[in-house]
Amino acid sequence: MAKNRSEFRNLVEQTKKKEKIKKERVNGKWILTVIVVTFVISFLLSFIANTTIPNLSLWAGIIITLVFIGIGILFDIIGVAVTTAEEAVFHSMNSRKVKGASVAVKFKKNADKVSSFCCDVIGDICGVISGAAGTTIAVICIRDFHTDVLFTGLFVAAIISSLTIGGKAMGKSFAMNKSDIILYEFAKFVYPFYHK
Repeated sequence: MAKNRSEFRNLVEQTKKKEKIKKERVNGKWILTVIVVTFVISFLLSFIANTTIPNLSLWAGIIITLVFIGIGILFDIIGVAVTTAEEAVFHSMNSRKVKGASVAVKFKKNADKVSSFCCDVIGDICGVISGAAGTTIAVICIRDFHTDVLFTGLFVAAIISSLTIGGKAMGKSFAMNKSDIILYEFAKFVYPFYHK
């Protein structure tokens, strides 16, 4: 018991040392930017979803739902990859002027922000859109196939949730194992838009 307490105290001390090294002030500007950007994107996409999705066919609703679930999973993979990738690899590539390496270094240095944007902002927006599309799927099934209202709503919600959560769970493992490659490919894709 005493040994466990001692180990815990050592862990606390090591954590405090790391905190002193990496101590950063909470960036209020970044938080405000995320809030505003999330609000604007969510508002616009929710407006578009609520005005267009109810008029879609069953198959179009299913496709839109799957697309937004896929986008949410993809950005979750990118967010995890950014936090777990090795920065030294990209410094080495950047010194050799490899295309996209400079962007990868910037992303890695701001991993908390990039991960937050990818996993939280994009992920939550995709969840809102896939939820709206799922509601439309349920309404169409109830209207056209005369299925039970409660069962259909619960069934569609359960499928969307399981696909999203299961996809993200598989994606996290993939992202951790292939983090350097994923970050590099993402940085290479973003490079023409990001590079100044």
